[in-house]
Amino acid sequence: DIHLVESGGDLVQPGGSLTLSCAASGFAFELYDMFWLRQAPGSKSLEWVSDITPDARRTNYADFLKGRFTISRDNIKNMLYLKLNNLQTNEPGMYYCERERGGTIRGQGTQVTVSP
Repeated sequence: DIHLVESGGDLVQPGGSLTLSCAASGFAFELYDMFWLRQAPGSKSLEWVSDITPDARRTNYADFLKGRFTISRDNIKNMLYLKLNNLQTNEPGMYYCERERGGTIRGQGTQVTVSP
């Protein structure tokens, strides 16, 4: 079975940092672009945050991040990461990792809460 399992979400103060992790299993992780998405509290929609190519040579970020987030991966450990720096009070939400090619696979999400 194909699985994506996110972890690392927590309660942080404004300006704080977190590193989210996503453990992949059941497929050739090293062959796929991988994505992070976010669902704001009370919203039904997902917004794209970042993505990374299989070889990690290219990364892309949503404009609103303003350089504060960093996506990375470890193809030996089958892990995807998202480092969140300087979190703002309007940025809490459920963060999901996702594989899109060959059928969308998404994890259960990890909750990030930003509060003084």
